[in-house]
Amino acid sequence: MNQTETKKLSLFALTWPIFIEILLHMLMGNADTLMLSQYSDHSVAAVGVSNQVLSVVIVMFGFVAAGASILVAQNLGAEQPKTAGKIAVTSISLNLWFSLGLSIILFAFSDFILGLMDLPVELMNEASTYMNIVGGFIFVQALIMTVSAILRSYGFTKDTMFVTIGMNILNVIGNYFVIFGPFGFPVLGVEGVAYVTMLSRFIGFVILLFILAWRSERQLPFSSFFRYEKSHVKGLLQIGIPSAGEQLSYNASQMAITYFIAQMGTIAITTKVYVQNLMMFILLFSIAIGQGSQILIGHMIGAGDIESAYKRCIKSLKIAIVISTLMAIIFYSFSSQLLGIFTNDEAIIEQGMLLLLITIILEPGRAFNLVVINSLRAAGDVKFPVVIGIASMWGVSVTFAWFFGIFLDLGLLGVWIAFIADEWLRGVFMLGRWRSRIWVKKAFVTKETQSVVK
Repeated sequence: MNQTETKKLSLFALTWPIFIEILLHMLMGNADTLMLSQYSDHSVAAVGVSNQVLSVVIVMFGFVAAGASILVAQNLGAEQPKTAGKIAVTSISLNLWFSLGLSIILFAFSDFILGLMDLPVELMNEASTYMNIVGGFIFVQALIMTVSAILRSYGFTKDTMFVTIGMNILNVIGNYFVIFGPFGFPVLGVEGVAYVTMLSRFIGFVILLFILAWRSERQLPFSSFFRYEKSHVKGLLQIGIPSAGEQLSYNASQMAITYFIAQMGTIAITTKVYVQNLMMFILLFSIAIGQGSQILIGHMIGAGDIESAYKRCIKSLKIAIVISTLMAIIFYSFSSQLLGIFTNDEAIIEQGMLLLLITIILEPGRAFNLVVINSLRAAGDVKFPVVIGIASMWGVSVTFAWFFGIFLDLGLLGVWIAFIADEWLRGVFMLGRWRSRIWVKKAFVTKETQSVVK
C-alpha cells in the first residue's frame, strides 16, 4: 500500500466492515450450539463447556496479532512496506509455532482439562471428541486472527469481512448436513460439527493468506518465516504480551464477579446473561470505532503526523460516546420487548429493564476505554492502559461488585454500579493520558528515524 492509498483511509470506510464482521462472529459464533440444540441437549452442554476452555486459549493467540496490527500500521505510515511485510510474516510464523504447541496440549490432555472443569460423566465423551478435533486444530484459528489483523492494518477491512461471511455460510451448511443428515448424509452429531468448524476455518485461512499476498503487492519476504529479526520480535512481544495480560485479567475478573452473582440465585444469573447479550450489540459500535481508529492512528504515528493522530482519537471518542449513548437509550426504550424474546419471567424482565436503564450511564464509559485504549496502543503506549486496567478491574470492579452487590445486598444493581465505576474511572485516566501526549515519544516506528526506536 502506498502513501496515497494510506491517506484515502477514512474511519467510516474502515469501521463498517469491522462492525459487520464482529456482528457476524456474535450471531454465528454460537451456530454450533444453536443447531445442536435440535439434536441433543447433552451435545449442547458438551460443546458449550469445550468452547469455554477454547475461548481462553484463543485470547492467548491474540497477543501476537495485536502486536502485528500496530507495527504493520506504523511501518506503512512511515512508508516502509518491506519492513511491514517482514513483521507480517514473522508474526504469522511466531503464532503458528506457539499455537501448534497449544494445539498438541489440547489434543493430548483434553480429558484431563475437561476433568478439571468437573464435567458430568455423561458429557465427557462428546466434549472430549469436540476438544480433540477443534482444540487439535486450534492453530488454524490463531493464523486466521493474525492474518486478519494484518489485512486490517493494510486498510483492507472489507476483505476480512467477506471471508468471515463465507466461513459462516460454510459452517451453517456443513452443520445442517452433519446434524440433520439430508439426502441420506450420515448424522455425525458433535464429531461432525467439530470437523465442519475446522474445515470452514481452514478454507477461510487459505483464502485470507492468498488475499494478504495479493494486497501486500508481493512485499512479503517469506524468508522472515524462519529468520527472525530481534527488533521485530521484541516489538511484537512488547505490544502483545501486555494486551493479552489485560484480556486474561478481564476474563478472570468477570469469572470472579459471576461467582458473586451465582450467590444471588438463578434469576440473577439468567438476568445477567440476557442483559449482557443485549449490551453486546450496543458495545459493537464502540469496538468497531476503536479498531478503525487504531488503524488510522497507527498510520499517522508512523508518518509522524502527531497532531492528526491526536485529533483523530478525540473525534472518534465523541462519535463513539454519542452512538453508544443513543443505542443504549433505544435498547432501554424497547427493553421489555427485547427481554421478552428470551423469557416470559416477569421478575427477570423487571430486573433486566432496570439494568438496561443504568446501562445508559455505563456505555459512554466503555466507549472511552475502547477508543482511547486502542489509540494509546496504536501510538505504542501499551503498558499504561494495562497497569491501570488491571488495577481498576480488581480494585474497583470486583471489589465494588462484592461490596454493593453482596455486602449491601443490592444484587445485580450493585454489580452494575461496580461496572460503571470501573469503566468511567479507567476512561478518565485514559483520556488524561492521551491529552498529556506522553505517547508521542513511545512510537515503535517513525518516518523520520526509519527504524524501530523502542
